[in-house]
Amino acid sequence: MATLPDFRDDLKARSREQRLRRFKQIPLRFLLPNLITLLALCSGITAIRLGVEGRYELAVGAVIVAIVLDAVDGRLARFLKGTSRFGAELDSLADFVNFGVAPAMLIYMWSLNGLKTLGWVGALCFAICCGLRLARFNVALDDPDRPAWTMNFFTGAPAPAGAGLAMAPMYLGFLDLIGDGHTVAWLVLPYIVATGLLMISRVPTFSGKALGSRISRDLVLPILGFTVFVAVSLIAFTWQVLTALSLIYIVLLPFGIASYRKQNAAHKERLAETGLES
Repeated sequence: MATLPDFRDDLKARSREQRLRRFKQIPLRFLLPNLITLLALCSGITAIRLGVEGRYELAVGAVIVAIVLDAVDGRLARFLKGTSRFGAELDSLADFVNFGVAPAMLIYMWSLNGLKTLGWVGALCFAICCGLRLARFNVALDDPDRPAWTMNFFTGAPAPAGAGLAMAPMYLGFLDLIGDGHTVAWLVLPYIVATGLLMISRVPTFSGKALGSRISRDLVLPILGFTVFVAVSLIAFTWQVLTALSLIYIVLLPFGIASYRKQNAAHKERLAETGLES
């Protein structure tokens, strides 16, 4: 009498193969950028705790550390060729917490809670704008028709810059240039809302990617010296340097707009010359 074929051994072999595939070794170059992203997330969440405890200077410092780590993880991933979809999603989530939630909570506890519900609405506005900014950025990455020159610009202020700008009143408070945060809450409220709107605006801002990945040999030592100078200054004169950087960023906004318009006009002229413009 013929017997039906036994598929149990085949199923066991397939199950074992799937388990082995699941636990397949992952190159270290994929883990390092994600590890830095997680460290940045820890720093951002710790900033919220420090703010709840009233240690605002340390809280702002923790957000600044998150900004630095955010600048490192993406560049490290591209350098190591360790970019992944998982890393991109994790980075976006960490950015929302670090540059949307944490600064909004710090500003609210330091100043805006004096305005009660109105102050909370202002903090929510900033956090929501940050989330929308990150979502728009992720969508723009998938645009295949985006001209190459537009990579030199962000659309609106990036989330890390928005976080740094939002905390500028706190820098001034730490320098005793303004009074207690609650006494200037009516000035802080429109400022933080305007910063949030800047993130979701269509205002072109410099991305810094135009500097390129390679530099002239003659510029190596000057750049290293300047980087060390900025790092030491940031440690020794933290709030003065952060205030200066915030002012410089605001001053550069009109120049970014002018540069974008100039390059956009040149791009349209090239399209017209080649007969591609409709």
